Amino acid sequence: MKRSILADFFYQNAETTPDKEAVWCDGKSVTYKEMAELVSRYSNLLLSLGASYGDHIAIPMNNSIESVALFFSSADLGLCVVPLNPSLPFEAIKLAMLAGDIKHLIARKSFLSECGRNGGLDIPGFTICLDSAFEGAVSFEKINEMSSVRPEADHAVDGSESLILTMTSGSTGTPKPIDISQQNKYDRSMAHIRVYNITKDDRILAATPLYHSLAERLVILPLILGATSILMPRFTPALWLKCAKEQKPTFTIAVSAQLAQILELLKQENASEITSFRSIVSSSALLEASVKYELIDLLKCEFHEMYGASEVSTVTDICFQDSPDKQKSVGKPFDEAKIRILRDESESDFDTDCLAGEVGEIAVKSKLQCKGYYKQEAMMKAAMFEDYFRTGDLGYLDEDGYLYFAGRKKEIIITGAINVYPHDIDTIIGRIPEVDECAAFSYPDDRLGEVVALAVVAKEDQEINIRSLKAYCAKNLADFQQPHKIFIVDSLPKNTMGKLQRMAILDYIRTSGLDE
Repeated sequence: MKRSILADFFYQNAETTPDKEAVWCDGKSVTYKEMAELVSRYSNLLLSLGASYGDHIAIPMNNSIESVALFFSSADLGLCVVPLNPSLPFEAIKLAMLAGDIKHLIARKSFLSECGRNGGLDIPGFTICLDSAFEGAVSFEKINEMSSVRPEADHAVDGSESLILTMTSGSTGTPKPIDISQQNKYDRSMAHIRVYNITKDDRILAATPLYHSLAERLVILPLILGATSILMPRFTPALWLKCAKEQKPTFTIAVSAQLAQILELLKQENASEITSFRSIVSSSALLEASVKYELIDLLKCEFHEMYGASEVSTVTDICFQDSPDKQKSVGKPFDEAKIRILRDESESDFDTDCLAGEVGEIAVKSKLQCKGYYKQEAMMKAAMFEDYFRTGDLGYLDEDGYLYFAGRKKEIIITGAINVYPHDIDTIIGRIPEVDECAAFSYPDDRLGEVVALAVVAKEDQEINIRSLKAYCAKNLADFQQPHKIFIVDSLPKNTMGKLQRMAILDYIRTSGLDE
């Protein structure tokens, strides 16, 4: 009987290199043999509680060795994991669980207690409490009573099964469960192995939450390859640098917000102690050019930037050392992907492809595309143009086929019928030495509909002079880009991945009492 694609590769590696380090997390390390025994015990525990092929298991996901084991146990049994962001409000959690068609729940006592205080959750199957005893839940300690032998499959697993439902970020609105099959997860891993020349000798660092597809990729990929996964329980720049010094990772994909924070601390530390990296990839949002150059100089390794979306995985990549004349680009497409730049429907009678250098919506056709949005076929269909996924991002292609990112489509500021791209303004204002962060955003206006506003965070021990800032804008920005309002703020609203939430800035300004 055919078994799981991912679990088969993992178990083969456990047989071949049983004593090799498989996963390190929070000071604890397990070999492939130990990890295989944990995965098998987890599988046997789930089966003993009544888990069946195709069941969906929700877990407010923490970064741990046990969480990694759950992915492989689920893959082996044909189950689907629905990782949840435990920091979301309870109502958002309920919406996510409803959208994910949850049958079973694995959670910590604090989460289960919170559920009880809010009227509980409708869980038709079993509940496992990970860290303590809880009324109505099975203690995770029962796993120690389970066999460490891989269970026999009671159902063929062919790779088409949903393995992970990744919820789109955000705490309001209807969540969109991105349905990723086992085969799709495998194909995505193999594409990254090829592009970044990853081998079984690599030590791969994951420093983002496991409820996000990036970290999922960085723990699944090494274990099907026979490499080592280094999983940080949480991220701070200091912990990242400590981990880099002690665990000697060779490869990582980090979100740009993390790298910017790491650089600030790295400039105060002895960067010569971090010598293990051969390649670092920046993702999630564009990284400022100055940050890239300084990181390359300090870490002395290959430095890449990627562009992608959870629905289609990574789409483009660029290695800056190999493409010095394309520094502002996010690279050329993976072999699996094709890109079109589509004009806005309001600008023509139908969607047509933009010319080189013309900004439009980035649309992607990829062999790495997800199965769709789980039980939301109409929503997925609406996101497609022909067989291309419309990302909602803006960008353009140059004559050589390199992609340039210009921001989110819904973040465009249309003032006096002119399209203003906030990212262009952010880049220019960000060059001011006293500015730590900045973001242009839409501000309502009776005459023009909306105008450009600017939120600015000063560097520590620095002050922003509004008059000087306005003079700088007048000199360096076009007339239509000039900010009509400027707000000095302590911070900018961001999601749990450190990504700017531009659409939330106006509410943040108003609730902070700055717009009075």
